[in-house]
Amino acid sequence: MSAVEIPPGAVLVVNAGSSSLKYQLVDPETGQVYADGLAERIGEPTGARIRHEALGRSRDLEVPLPDHQAAIEQVAELLHSDGIALSEIGLAAVGHRVVHGGRRFHAPTVIDDQIRSEIERLSPLAPLHNPPNLVGIEAVSALLPDVPAVAIFDTAFFHDLPEEASTYALDAATAEKYAIRRYGFHGTSHQYVAEHAARFLGRPASEVNQIVLHLGNGASISAVRGGTPIDTSMGMTPLEGLVMGTRTGDIDPGIAFQLARVGNMSIDEIDELYNKQSGLKGLCGDNDFRAVLERVDAGDPAATLAYRVYLHRLRHYIGAYMIELGRVDAIVFTAGVGENAAAVRADSLADLQMYGIEIDPVRNAERSDEARRISTDAGEVAVLVVPTNEELAIARQSAAVVAGTGT
Repeated sequence: MSAVEIPPGAVLVVNAGSSSLKYQLVDPETGQVYADGLAERIGEPTGARIRHEALGRSRDLEVPLPDHQAAIEQVAELLHSDGIALSEIGLAAVGHRVVHGGRRFHAPTVIDDQIRSEIERLSPLAPLHNPPNLVGIEAVSALLPDVPAVAIFDTAFFHDLPEEASTYALDAATAEKYAIRRYGFHGTSHQYVAEHAARFLGRPASEVNQIVLHLGNGASISAVRGGTPIDTSMGMTPLEGLVMGTRTGDIDPGIAFQLARVGNMSIDEIDELYNKQSGLKGLCGDNDFRAVLERVDAGDPAATLAYRVYLHRLRHYIGAYMIELGRVDAIVFTAGVGENAAAVRADSLADLQMYGIEIDPVRNAERSDEARRISTDAGEVAVLVVPTNEELAIARQSAAVVAGTGT
């Protein structure tokens, strides 16, 4: 028995990246978090570390982490030292974030050998994400073989986008052969926030049309009509759409031809450029939004241009989704930038009073961990800040599918 009394039914949520592993131990019913943390620089020769917090105690450790299996074992040891024995507390499930579900997966799915194979088969659609997700699944399953593992797919919420939104104007046979379509990402966050926003407004989700802006280092926006998404900015990969920390967002496809033919760049070099050396980082050298805003305030020309480009793309999508929805009841900001950067919220919705959108500067400047309205009372469109909680959403979906009550 664990030394710490944790009610049976908790879920361990795992999000494995190429060299990182985020985790959280949470009660899916109450939302109480018993432990969470982040292992970084997994597989690196030096500098590997774990930031770990459990039951009010925080630790920041530098430890060798040669692979994800070692990281999982180290996390289990840390929890055990906190009095939490993962194999003994009656975990309901381990919920794994998996970025790409392709056309097949559109609901929480209990993982078995066949599902592992399918996730691996989908790796070419998300080569930077699915392989490490799979490594995390295998590492945790080796440690906790008797606990059900559940895959929660980032693309699931957008699985049933209207055909006109999900289809690219590419040769149809080629698109079918290589499974090319708009899949959308950050779906767990968009779904959680859209549902929470409707509850905040005291209305059924089926009656609320909203634009959800998930703005972090990765960024996406969705148009949600009556609880169902009708469009989203990310596409076949998480590269399309808004300007991001290190990603280009929308870019003329012909630029890749120019870089290859004239610049003699390889596909891998262009991939690296688009995904890791572009966006805000490429424009001004910083992808930390706080640093960018500090430089803007100081009058730095490169940072100011980067910010203007970021806002231009953001306003472009907001306007497009207003037209697509026809009626907008709420515009909702979430994730690191969306929840904390008041300037971005104000500037992205500036001068839109004619559309019933009006930010209250005092409300917008307030900081809170709770959902809140930042628009004026007179504004016809409610502008909200709703903190996302992907881990809780993953935990609840995982527990529900294991209990047989999930979709």
